[in-house]
This record gives sequence, structure tokens and C-alpha cells, in this order.
Amino acid sequence: MSEQVLYAQNSAWSDVIPIPQFDEGAKPVAPILYSEEYRDATDYFRGVVRAGEKSQRVLDLTEHLIRLNPGHYSVWQYRYDTLLAIKADLREELRRMDELATTHMKTYQVWHHRQLLIEQLHEPDSELDFIKTILDIDSKNYHTWGYRQWILAHFNREDLWIAEIRYVEQMLKKDLRNNSAWNHRFFVLWSNGRRESGEIQDEFLRTEIQFVKDNISLAPNNDAAWNYYRGVLQHTNQPFSTQLNFVKLYAEERDSDSDTDSEVVLDLDNPSPGPRAVLPCAIAMEFLAEIYEEKRTPEDIDKAISLYHKLTILDKIRKSYWEWRTAEAKRLLTE
Repeated sequence: MSEQVLYAQNSAWSDVIPIPQFDEGAKPVAPILYSEEYRDATDYFRGVVRAGEKSQRVLDLTEHLIRLNPGHYSVWQYRYDTLLAIKADLREELRRMDELATTHMKTYQVWHHRQLLIEQLHEPDSELDFIKTILDIDSKNYHTWGYRQWILAHFNREDLWIAEIRYVEQMLKKDLRNNSAWNHRFFVLWSNGRRESGEIQDEFLRTEIQFVKDNISLAPNNDAAWNYYRGVLQHTNQPFSTQLNFVKLYAEERDSDSDTDSEVVLDLDNPSPGPRAVLPCAIAMEFLAEIYEEKRTPEDIDKAISLYHKLTILDKIRKSYWEWRTAEAKRLLTE
């Protein structure tokens, strides 16, 4: 808004008694330097709240404040209450939110307000397309992904769910390291009661594990894919030890003879890391150590301890963590 006239100087607001913010004294410890425009607007906002006024001009005031400070939760809530009280056009409000969500996409309150509107309208059909436009701008925006998952779970309509895996795969093709996209894949396939572990068919599980293996082979040091891999195994009660052959390929240093002309056995079930892969991968080494701990034989525990020791050198930032893992592994020998 250009050249905004202060509410204190606007005769249309002369009937409202502004309420200043609580006086923090002459020398506040941490004073907040509000602009004159923002201080004036909040004083009048407190005034209309005390009076209980809900009107079109209150909507104008709250929009003004939201544009100055989109994270002001109380303003958003009072705006929503006002919309309902005066029976405002919620579709028009949703269109206004298209612009505000694009401008302030990292503000939680924007998405919460949109959620309240959709709950009232019961019209989620165009929301996934709108969310896609936001994720095209910021593909890892936590609030946007959270809102997308709410739409799917709240309305739980098959026509909304059906294209989600294809969408996630498109996102992963753009960026294999998009942790939010991996998280969403897990949500769609495994959460919300859509696919309980007892109902999983072996072929589906085998295909999903192969999918993540193939993607790990493309970017071996991608923590997001490894975490998804672990999550699927844990959710479906699959022992980590079933993945030993694959994990070892990434947890050990590359064989110095691997580039010779000796015969190479191609294992499609366990794709090897590419020639440029930086090995060993710390996350794969931890995974392999946990496989050995799972076996629980003294020999395997010793292998796990050896891997944790190597990790104290390879991953020095988390040296204390690896020393703790070493101590925990040693404790297994006494049990």
C-alpha cells in the first residue's frame, strides 16, 4: 500500500479507541523498533478486538497488518473469525491467499489460514495444482509439503492420491537429494493406514527396495535416500541383514583392481556405485555396522566396532558420536 494514511489520522476510524502496546518503561531491555505505520495499525487492531467488531473494514485492517507482518497469528485468527461472522466470500479470500502464499510461502500462518478456508469450502480439487506452483519455486518448503499432506489425508480421496507417486518421482528426477520429496513418498506409500505392513505384497516391497537402491547408486552419498531405505525396512519389519550385499558395496573402499579388464559380474539387484562415487560412504558404513550388530556374534560385533573406529577418522565432526556408538557396540559383547 503506497502512502498509507495512519488510522489515527483517518476520520473513518475516529470511533475506534486505539490501545497502545504495553509500556515497557523508559529503558526496555530489548526494545522492538516498530515502524510508525505498524505501531499505529496494531494499536487500532487491539481497539477493534476489544470492541468485538467484525466488519469489512476489520478485514481491510487485518490484511494491512498481515502484509506488514505475515507471521502475526492473532491477526490471522481474528481475520478468519471475521470472515465467518460477516459471511464473506471465502472463494475470494482463497484467491487472495494465492498471492499471499506465493509471497510469504515460508510463513506457517499463511498455510494454516488456507487450511481453515478449505475445511469450510470442502473444495480441495485445485489445491494440489496450486501447491505444485509453490513447490516449483521452492521444492523443499516444509510448510508447503505439510499442507499437501494435510490435503491428502484430510479428504482421503482416491482421485487425489492416485497421481502422487508419479509427482514425487518427477520431483526426485529434478533433485535426488530432495529430502522433502523422499519424505512425501514415504507418507504416500506407507503412512495414514493406506498400506499397513501386514498387507504388503512381497513384489511391491521388492520393487520399492529396488527403486531406492537404483537411486542410491546414482548419488551414493545422498543421506535422504539412505534414510528412506532404512525407513522402509523398519516399517515393514525387514532385518537390515537382508541388505548386506548391497550395503557393503558402498561401505567399503573401492577395490583397486575394479578398473582392470577382469570379468565383472553384473548384479541388477545390487547396483554398484558409479566410477565417480566417493567411497566409502559414512552413512553406508553406519548401516553396515548396524547389520553386524544385528547378527550379534562376537566376530560381527568386532566388525561393527572396527567400522565405528574408521568413522571417527572419516567423519571427525561427529567423532564423539562414533565413540559413543563404539562403546555401545562393546557393551553388546557383555550381554
